[in-house]
Amino acid sequence: MSDAPRFALAIHGGAGTIARSEMNPAREKAYRDGLEHALRMGGTVLREGGQALDAVEAAVRSLEDCPHFNAGRGAVFNADGQHEMDASVMRGDTLQAGAVASVQNVRNPVTLARRVMEKSPHVLLSGLGAFEFAHREKILLEDDQYFFDQFRYDQWQRTKGTDTYQLDHSDGEHKYGTVGAVALDVHGHLAAATSTGGMTNKRWMRIGDSPLIGAGTYANDATCAVSCTGHGESFIRAVAAHDVHALMAYKGLSLAEAVRVVVHEKLPPLDGDGGLIAVDRTGRVVLDFNCTGMYRGHLAADGTPVTAIFKD
Repeated sequence: MSDAPRFALAIHGGAGTIARSEMNPAREKAYRDGLEHALRMGGTVLREGGQALDAVEAAVRSLEDCPHFNAGRGAVFNADGQHEMDASVMRGDTLQAGAVASVQNVRNPVTLARRVMEKSPHVLLSGLGAFEFAHREKILLEDDQYFFDQFRYDQWQRTKGTDTYQLDHSDGEHKYGTVGAVALDVHGHLAAATSTGGMTNKRWMRIGDSPLIGAGTYANDATCAVSCTGHGESFIRAVAAHDVHALMAYKGLSLAEAVRVVVHEKLPPLDGDGGLIAVDRTGRVVLDFNCTGMYRGHLAADGTPVTAIFKD
């Protein structure tokens, strides 16, 4: 058994009703390639002795840059035909956190969320205020065309002008959603990050669980780091990410048992379709969901990327 310090990394790219019959080999390869690249980006940071916070940011940035996932470049259209993105980060050693909601034209919202944590006295900035802060911090911006995707546009056209919103990961043959990462570094510190484009055709600057600390994202070195994906309103009401921590801290549950309770007992009565990824302070990783599939991945013991989509 090696005495080398242990690190761990897990990621997700959304969860929902994902059927094998709807997944052709080319599409599956595209998803798995996106997940694997994100694992390699975050894994390189950890392998070189870097911080968990740097690793989750690197992994989520990779997923934001991939058009196959509903975050960053792949963000869905809102009711006005625009992109409103949310993201958050949290570090387990200091319990510092940063988040942004309803931001536009920011290439990597997760990086802006981290900058809020490190360069402002606040946790959550939104809308035009978050954009102003991004401009001040010289965060990389992109024009609307960068975020345009024909599938996303067609998806919006099907709900445009109606009161129907659409959870992206539950749409026909395409199941994209929130992206996220959790990590443990060789220094024993945990971190979590989550990013999303939200719901197709969403109105009134709707905000889900992804930028809300304790709902969609949570990290505490005493227990675990968590990133959620699913029906945001349900995860908010369940305070899902923090509840995993609480079950470990206050009831002494293992990570796997705490995740099971939240995902399979607490969320379903709230119509909480989805899942979460988590890692504890010993490096144990759990990726669990209560639907038919979740785009997910983790680093194996030897550091190689492992990806999955269905309930294998």
